Amino acid sequence: MWQRRAFLKAAGAGFAASLLPRRAAALDRAELVFASAIQRRQGGFAAALVTERGDLVSSVDLPDRGHDITYSPVTGKAVVFARQPGTFAVVFDARGGDLPVTLTSVPGRHFFGHGVFSPDGRLLYATENDFENARGVVGIFDATDGYRRIGEFDTYGTGPHEIILMPDNRTFAIANGGIETHPDYGRSELNIDTMDPSLAFVDSSDGRLIGQMRLSADLHQVSIRHMVVDYANRVWFGCQFRGPAEERPQLVGYATLDGEIRLIELSHDHLTSLDNYVGAIEVSADRAMIAVSSSTGNTILAIDADTTRPLGSTTMRSGSGLARDSKGFVATSGWGEMMGVAGSTAPHHQFDFNFDAHLRRVG
Repeated sequence: MWQRRAFLKAAGAGFAASLLPRRAAALDRAELVFASAIQRRQGGFAAALVTERGDLVSSVDLPDRGHDITYSPVTGKAVVFARQPGTFAVVFDARGGDLPVTLTSVPGRHFFGHGVFSPDGRLLYATENDFENARGVVGIFDATDGYRRIGEFDTYGTGPHEIILMPDNRTFAIANGGIETHPDYGRSELNIDTMDPSLAFVDSSDGRLIGQMRLSADLHQVSIRHMVVDYANRVWFGCQFRGPAEERPQLVGYATLDGEIRLIELSHDHLTSLDNYVGAIEVSADRAMIAVSSSTGNTILAIDADTTRPLGSTTMRSGSGLARDSKGFVATSGWGEMMGVAGSTAPHHQFDFNFDAHLRRVG
């Protein structure tokens, strides 16, 4: 559990002192701190730090809608990425020290909403689109030099979405969604009939492809999007289906570095509740339980990582973000709700802003 005491120790006295008295008091009585992109109901977008008690700790304005946030516990820096096909990322100091810095994607590229820091916090990696060539790349940014972009490597696919670092602190798992987009056409998906999703393992030191897996050819419209790693180092992934709405393919699966990839068998009722859309995926503190959300299906589904069987579901209107706590998961929604699910005792709260797709523990 990322406890408030550890957060304050990492942040230093200056962070708490910089907060308004009400927000400093909120942080003082909190146990958990989370980060999320949000949409203000009066207009505008931001990234926010909130507590499990339902308090807003701090926020930083964004030029447009954000998607996911990555965080380095070594440096205290967090980065919120624009929703695709966005061209900005905002670096902010979760410990309250430095002013935000806005990064702009280089010509011919846009961000795909996700990124990850190196273990020492010195490098930032971001999934990007080389849109003229319909090629996924990972942009590399030097966090010690103003986040200057110093290179890139291939994702070995089209439409990369999330990138995560495996427990060996060397290997990246990259979800290539397989969908071609171009900023000239907004969010239009240009190759639905020929989609080619894959999950690639890539060496972070040199961009070398270690291995790549695809689902069967008849599932080529099942777009792999988000990932977590369980107790057995299996990469669990959630998918979004771009085929006929009346079909109900499986949407959750796992892959291993040994080359296995499979979708688990969920019942028709569970698949109907997911509505062909898994928006976020998270793993429990003991890495033995997986949770997935569907904002279109208004559902949070918990799965036993060992048996691959569902443990239960929770109805949550526009349920989107997921982050683990010590007992289960904290979930957030596009209607500003936060609550505990799948064993969590976190209370229900209603915020005066709307959460975006993802929720991240700060730490």
